[in-house]
Amino acid sequence: MSSVIIEAVERQFEQHRALDGVSINIEQGEFFSLLGPSGCGKTTLLNIIAGFLAPNKGRVFIGGQDVTGLPPYRRNIGMVFQNYALFPHLSVEENIAFGLKVRKVPRAEQRQRVDDALKQVRLEGLGTRRPHQLSGGQQQRVAIARALAIKPQVLLLDEPLSNLDARLRKAMQDELRALQKRVGITTVLVTHDQEEALTLSDRIGILGQGQLQQVGTPPELYRLPKNRFVAEFVGQANLFHVTPDPVTGRYIALAHFRANAEPLQLSAALFHPHTSLLIVRPERIRLSSSPGESAVNSSRAIIKEARFAGSTLRLLCELPGGGVLSVQPAEAGFKNLPAVGDTLHLHWREEDVIVLPDQAIQP
Repeated sequence: MSSVIIEAVERQFEQHRALDGVSINIEQGEFFSLLGPSGCGKTTLLNIIAGFLAPNKGRVFIGGQDVTGLPPYRRNIGMVFQNYALFPHLSVEENIAFGLKVRKVPRAEQRQRVDDALKQVRLEGLGTRRPHQLSGGQQQRVAIARALAIKPQVLLLDEPLSNLDARLRKAMQDELRALQKRVGITTVLVTHDQEEALTLSDRIGILGQGQLQQVGTPPELYRLPKNRFVAEFVGQANLFHVTPDPVTGRYIALAHFRANAEPLQLSAALFHPHTSLLIVRPERIRLSSSPGESAVNSSRAIIKEARFAGSTLRLLCELPGGGVLSVQPAEAGFKNLPAVGDTLHLHWREEDVIVLPDQAIQP
C-alpha cells in the first residue's frame, strides 16, 4: 500500500522549472530519501508534500486522500526542520506538547503522548530543560519527538542532521533509523549527503535538473545506475569512453591511450553493441605488483596521488595512455602503503564493469 503518492508534479518559479513531471509512490512504513545536488528540486518537492507550496500541475496523495489543495495542518504530517525550530522560551515538554495543544488534545492525553515521545527518543528526565541546555543531538531529538507526538501518517525530514558534527551525525543516523523502524512510520528525508541516504534509506529517489532520474534501493542505484547522472552522482565513478567490437565482444577505451600506445581493452559481463560509456567503481579495482595473465581489464599505472583515509587509500593512477583512474583499495591489504611514483598493475573483473547504453548516457 502506498502511503504517499506524487503524481506528475510540476513547479515553476518565474523562468525556472524546479520540478518537471515528477511521479513517485512511497510505500507504507518505508524510509524514503530524496537525494540530489543543490537546486535539483528535492526541497521544493518536500514542501509540496507538506503543503507549504502548491504544485502548478499534478497531485499529492497521503494515505489514499488527495491532499493537493489542503493546508499543512490538515495533512496529518510531522515535519523536522534543518534548524530544529524549537521555541527557546519553552521547556522540552512544552515544545513537544505544542502541536497537541494546537489540536486541542485533552490535557491527560497530552501528558501521556509527551511521555511516550520522550521515551521514543531517549530523553526521559530532560523534559523540564530549555533548548539551550541541551546538546545539538538532544535538540534534534526533541524536534523529532515533537513531530511524532501528534501521531502523523508521514514524517518529513528536511536535512535534519546537517548542523551536527561528523561523529554526532553518524550516531544520530543510527538512532534515527532504529527509531523509524521501531515506530514504523512512513518517512521522507531530503538530503544532499549520499552516505546518509545510502545508510538510512529503504529506497532513494535521485533528482536532477528537476526530473526524477531513478528510484531504487541503495544497492540498485550504486550497482545498476540507469544513466550517467546517477552513476556519477551516487559514489565515485571511473568513466571509460569506448567503442564496442562485436567480433571480440570487447570494448576499446578511446580516451585512455595516446598515439603508439597499446589501447586499453575492456570486457563486461554483458556486452552491449550500442554503447560508448563504461563505468568502474574505484573500490572494485585491485592492485598488484605483476601484470597478471590477461591484458583485458588490466593496465600498468603510475601513482600520481596517494591519500591515507583510515580504512581505505585514495589513489589517482595514471595509465600509460594518459588516462587517470581513481582507485580505493582497502588499507588492510598492504604491508607497505603505495606511494607517489610507484608503478603498479590495476585489475578488475568483468562483473565490476557497468555498461551504459547510448540512450542512458545523457543526464
